[in-house]
Amino acid sequence: MSHLIAIVGPTAVGKSALAIHLAQVFGGEIISADSRQVFRSMDIGTAKPSPEERALVPHHLIDVVDPDQDFTVALYQEMAIRAIEDIQRRGRLALLVGGSGLYVRALVGGFRIPLVPPDAELRRSLEEKAAAEGYMALYEELKGVDPTAAQRIDPRNVRRVVRALEVFRTTGLPFSQLQGSSPLLQSFRTLTIGLTTAREDLYRRIDSRVDRMMEQGLVKEVEGLLERGYSLDLPAMSGLGYKQIGQYLKGEVDLSKAVQRIKYETHRFARHQYAWFRPNDEAIHWFESRNGMEEPICSLIQGFLFKNTGIKSAASEKCTKATDKDKLLINQD
Repeated sequence: MSHLIAIVGPTAVGKSALAIHLAQVFGGEIISADSRQVFRSMDIGTAKPSPEERALVPHHLIDVVDPDQDFTVALYQEMAIRAIEDIQRRGRLALLVGGSGLYVRALVGGFRIPLVPPDAELRRSLEEKAAAEGYMALYEELKGVDPTAAQRIDPRNVRRVVRALEVFRTTGLPFSQLQGSSPLLQSFRTLTIGLTTAREDLYRRIDSRVDRMMEQGLVKEVEGLLERGYSLDLPAMSGLGYKQIGQYLKGEVDLSKAVQRIKYETHRFARHQYAWFRPNDEAIHWFESRNGMEEPICSLIQGFLFKNTGIKSAASEKCTKATDKDKLLINQD
């Protein structure tokens, strides 16, 4: 039976750096579970791994479509499963890494994605309602017909709320009911590792990351996207960082205010991620994100991969030798 390692947790907690370290130790490749990193030319604001990091370890499901192209969870599921199967055929270890809960659940949770085609007219009607009455009007409607789906969706994520209502109105069945278990990954044994840290520390990491994004040229990145004709109304451009810098470029706020909004909204997003990755979820092996966490995580993976075989891989020694550079990267993610 094949193995899959999933690394989950809130944004900026250290998932990417840990995954790169583990991939080097165990001979693995990384599959991104980030709903924004699929878009090309959106690099800084999505915190994509750098070219140097991608040269160290192969990454999949990054730079898949242009910002004005649709990308659905169903398509992600299909492409990710193909990537996992390819990695396993080549004798490598697949590591699923990211903070987009729906993407992770589409694989680890085996969600069956409802095959309901988009209804442009219905979507436009629902979006107009949200614009006229506020996003909570749509969310309250969803709570009335599908409280389970409403619990999983951020009220401000109008696109997700619209999709859930679209499925209900089209089929007459709750979105959550149609997302039952799927046999797609039954042939995989999955170990899920969660990273967490104190809220104050997480906010500090988020704020430092946003400051680095600004230093790296987030404003120029957004300007370049606009110059190429990508509208701020596109779903891809509504992501954290792009929306707020777009407001600055339109003259709606000054730059310092835009940066503060990015930080505040990212704090809120990180809190919401814990609705997908709950600290009391017994299926997730939780670790505090800190220096020295590599060794116990490596040991856990070692046991998972070689349970009852008596085999001790060459990775064991590497587990205890994380370099100072590795640890620094983990603290900076």
